[in-house]
Amino acid sequence: MFSQRLIVGALLCAALGACSKNAAPAPGEAPQAAPASATENKPSEPAVAAGRAIITIDGSSTVFPINEAVAEEFQKQNQAKVTIGVSGTGGGFKKFCAGEIAIAGASRPIKPTEEDACKAAKIDYVELPIAYDGLAIVVNPKNTWAKSLTVEELKKLWEPAAQGKVLKWNQVRTGFPAKEVHLFGPGVDSGTYDYFTKAVVGEEHKSRGDYTSSEDDNVLVQGVSRDEGALGFFGLAYFVENADKLKLVPIDDAVTENGKGPISPTAETVANGTYQPLSRPIFIYVSKSALARPEVTAFTEFYLQHGATLVKDAHYVPLPDRAYELAQKRLKAGTAGSLFAGKGSQVGVTVEALLARE
Repeated sequence: MFSQRLIVGALLCAALGACSKNAAPAPGEAPQAAPASATENKPSEPAVAAGRAIITIDGSSTVFPINEAVAEEFQKQNQAKVTIGVSGTGGGFKKFCAGEIAIAGASRPIKPTEEDACKAAKIDYVELPIAYDGLAIVVNPKNTWAKSLTVEELKKLWEPAAQGKVLKWNQVRTGFPAKEVHLFGPGVDSGTYDYFTKAVVGEEHKSRGDYTSSEDDNVLVQGVSRDEGALGFFGLAYFVENADKLKLVPIDDAVTENGKGPISPTAETVANGTYQPLSRPIFIYVSKSALARPEVTAFTEFYLQHGATLVKDAHYVPLPDRAYELAQKRLKAGTAGSLFAGKGSQVGVTVEALLARE
């Protein structure tokens, strides 16, 4: 299971020890690491000890496959150890804002409460968009009736008022069979859950509670694939990897400017913004104190420099090249804070426009 997986690399190269002795950085550049004895070294986020460097990452299960791909390639070229946990976006931010990890993966922007927690702990961070993702709405392959759904029909299924009341498919649309509908979705610590509820229900973190939830998207895949009456949602990459077990449901947002009729999530429709409102950017958040360590700076730079290729390999949608260039400038300048003003999920935004404005 993703929640149990760790990526283990080799030992830190001797060069990093030399890097830590560099002179103070020029204005606007990420700071160099101090000698190991002077670096921040919290028990749950070791810096350099006994010749080893550890880069700790936790957070979104959606971002996990990208983190995994980047870490694997980085470790082939750099002698460092990267560990990756999957506690969901919310769980990752809890650890991040407590100073327990260097990097948090997030499938939505940071929330006001999380922003406050980081400020209280004096955790400054750099927010970096890394890719676009589409939320896939999926059913069992034996489902012959749900050939498409509207956003209003999704709301009818998932809003809090539906709990204990909307229990059969024919309550969603006249003409659908009177079969029980069984819902599967991410848990409440998931950024995907937050974004979905904002986009579909209209309010983040609000939905019916009588559905099967898991922070492990593979559990959701298995649940839908074994239940003829099931409907679920999760990141598009998990559908792509399990397309033989699931059926994708096109979604109609009733906004003709985004394209007429039901639209399926694909790399093209996610990138051009026609798959709405279920397309979104995803992120990594890097602690500025962690960026004082050369291995963390090197990993983050590697992430943005090779992001487009590795994101695509992980079945996500790369940002435009210009967006990665602007994100690299943001990293180099050490620009703290969120492009989203710490307000959490926002629907229908493009990160390149936000980065360019900045």
